[in-house]
Amino acid sequence: MDTTPQATRERDPEVPPETRAAGKPTPARHSGPGGGPSGPLGFIVDPALDAQRRRDLRRMRLVATGLLVFAAVVYVLTRGHDDGLLGFVNAGAEASMVGACADWFAVTAIFRHPLGLPIPHTALIPRKKEMIGRSLEEFVSENFMREDIIRERVLDAEPTRRAAEWALHPGHAKRLVDEVATVTVHALHRIPDEDVRAVIEQALLPRLAQEPISSLAGGLLDQVVRDEAHVGLVDLALDEIRIWLVDNEDVFESLITQRAPAWVPDAINDIVARKVHVEALKWLGDIRNDPRHDVRLALDKLLIDLADDLQHDPVTQAKAERLKERVLSHPQVADTAMSLWGSFRAVVIAALEDEGGPVRVRAVTEVTALAERLLADAALRERIDVRICDATIYAIDRYGTELTRIISDTVDRWDGKETAERVELQVGRDLQFIRINGTLVGGLIGMLIHAVSIVLPS
Repeated sequence: MDTTPQATRERDPEVPPETRAAGKPTPARHSGPGGGPSGPLGFIVDPALDAQRRRDLRRMRLVATGLLVFAAVVYVLTRGHDDGLLGFVNAGAEASMVGACADWFAVTAIFRHPLGLPIPHTALIPRKKEMIGRSLEEFVSENFMREDIIRERVLDAEPTRRAAEWALHPGHAKRLVDEVATVTVHALHRIPDEDVRAVIEQALLPRLAQEPISSLAGGLLDQVVRDEAHVGLVDLALDEIRIWLVDNEDVFESLITQRAPAWVPDAINDIVARKVHVEALKWLGDIRNDPRHDVRLALDKLLIDLADDLQHDPVTQAKAERLKERVLSHPQVADTAMSLWGSFRAVVIAALEDEGGPVRVRAVTEVTALAERLLADAALRERIDVRICDATIYAIDRYGTELTRIISDTVDRWDGKETAERVELQVGRDLQFIRINGTLVGGLIGMLIHAVSIVLPS
């Protein structure tokens, strides 16, 4: 197996823009970035491997040509001996030369004009590369992009079962989570703040300003109240207020006494303030412990009425839209959004970078649990495999033409002569066996014909 690293492909910066725009072939590059070699129009070039291929090609050419020369020498030496064993040898040598020359012509005609002569139907690759590209495109489309083939291959591969088995192998679930976490961290680090701000200021905020939100907000608020999703928030607010009152009793009583008339004695004010503080705590406790408290019911009614007005009352809707416009037009909105983004990114990165943290540990647990469930539930695996088939077929139907067109477009951009040289370097050694076989088979057929000519009457 060849383990030589492939050179990266890069457009030659020295090629004039007009050459690229015209679709003309670019000159071959002899060294890629960092010293890595690259060939014409993106061909991957490995000098050491190419040198070995050239040596092998020359060696096989010498063998094939040597057989032709040997057949010619034998023919000359046995010329005039039509009878006996030498007659068979002469006929075989003559046919061998014919077969060798014919196969040399056939092999050479694939890549160039034999002897440089512009013979019709020669130099097939340089002249017919566009047709070859179209044929390859049609072959791939007709034989690899068909729905029945794709569905059969995907279902036979059982991707869901294989993925589950792989995830349950010791260490694989952690490896998967580590890789995903690493990629996510790198991606978050590489997102420029300028781009995020541009998206917020140029896309998100203008879009929000154009869209009416009163009906949407009203419907959302109505559903929240009906599902009692706000109850937890109300409980949290009551708990926080009660904690503040307990921790700031002096401040609360000071606020009460400051509102008392000046002619009331301070002792009376203190008693009243302490009583109000106690009653306030008791009142908050009653609301917190009674799900059907009047205050809760009144708050629910207020929220339901507000949700209804946001959906149906033009006056309330207009007020909501004006409030939205004032908020979105404030210059501090973008800064606040950027601050939230920065905090969110920092929290996510810190959680993902902690290898022993709860996020990665929980992710590994969930991946393992999902894999176990997939292995235990054949019906679920089948449904997922079908969805994978559907997604693959959808992608092929939608983008298959563009994918296969890459073949013909790429071949069209190749230079014909350089393409022929590269293809010959890849397969030329094997094609020399055609010449060798033609020489040997031609000799055998020549001797057979000579034998038939002796047997048949004149």
